[in-house]
Amino acid sequence: MVSLSDLEEFRHEVRRWLGANCPESMRTPVLSDADYYLGGSNPEFSHPDQKRWADLMAEKGWTTPTWPSEYGGGGLTREEAAILRDEMSAIGARSPLNSFGISMLGPALLEYGNEDQKSEHLPKIVRGEITWCQGYSEPGAGSDLASLQTRAEDTGDHYLVNGQKVWTSFADKADWIFCLVRTDNSGTKHEGISFLLVEMASEGVSVRPIKLISGKSSFCETFFDNVRVPKENLVGEEGKGWEIAKYLLTHERETISGFGQDSSGRTLAEVATEEIGLGADGRLEDGVLRRDVAQLEVDLLAFAATMDRVRDEAKAGQGLGAASSIVKYCGTELNKRRFELMMSLHGERALAWEGEHCDDGEMPRAWLRTKANSIEGGTSEIQLNIVAKRVLGLPS
Repeated sequence: MVSLSDLEEFRHEVRRWLGANCPESMRTPVLSDADYYLGGSNPEFSHPDQKRWADLMAEKGWTTPTWPSEYGGGGLTREEAAILRDEMSAIGARSPLNSFGISMLGPALLEYGNEDQKSEHLPKIVRGEITWCQGYSEPGAGSDLASLQTRAEDTGDHYLVNGQKVWTSFADKADWIFCLVRTDNSGTKHEGISFLLVEMASEGVSVRPIKLISGKSSFCETFFDNVRVPKENLVGEEGKGWEIAKYLLTHERETISGFGQDSSGRTLAEVATEEIGLGADGRLEDGVLRRDVAQLEVDLLAFAATMDRVRDEAKAGQGLGAASSIVKYCGTELNKRRFELMMSLHGERALAWEGEHCDDGEMPRAWLRTKANSIEGGTSEIQLNIVAKRVLGLPS
């Protein structure tokens, strides 16, 4: 247990360090996907300070504050990590590094990986040297992930993988993919599934981007054609991958639910004031719009408080469990409502797709992208079924 005086001293140290090291350019709102630094062997930057900011934070282990220090993490307690979040928020500091390695694979490796796998992959994730994508969804399987058909045949010293994944986010930029594969067909569909780590540069792996209605997309199709995967890339026991898959899904749902939290640095009320102005009484003249903005602001605050509670419970060893379905459902629905209102506040300008004053259609593209939030990572209907059965105890 860390004493209050130690925590206060830690807060002063964090405040001092952030003040001295966080570039001014990284204290500005995130305006587009390009403002998120993903790392990887072929990184892309919207600003040169992105790399410097990520490197400085990685040296402290603060790209993954609560991961063990022996794997490059910060080794912080949950109270210290909360202080770091508070102080970063206070100066508007962006998250230095965003990756599926941090949000999904890392927690799974810490729980199920062997020592060699942890030592090999976790420090590279912390430093942003490699980036990962997720090989779960398959054509024809939809949200029923256990119906996967990608096969991994044991040939002695390696697996031979054949099959296809779909909706693989950032597969065209990733260095590695974590995959669910079928190694045995003799049991139920949830048995005989294994969890494999595959290098994207392996012979036989190919990727085809999927273009969406927004005109842009991070989604891809990923194909495996006689891909040789070393046996040491199996995480956990062969045929027991469904347990790892479920554990990782709770972290994925929490990550997607975070889309419901504003990252622009401005409240909707501030956007409304800037875009349409205030009436003589100092309020938005449109009563319906004023009500909708106020209601969403209240709901976002309530959601943020719930997220803090869920994270605290998880850090206390209670795990996310079915709570991940609650926050995933609420977070993605809030994000859709937020962008609907943003489109209303910007009026006809929000519909501009091309031109020098529309930022390459960033607003309508982002609005359209939110439609996928309640589908990816398990649809809203799937999440509500989980909540009904596992939280409320309702019959099937």
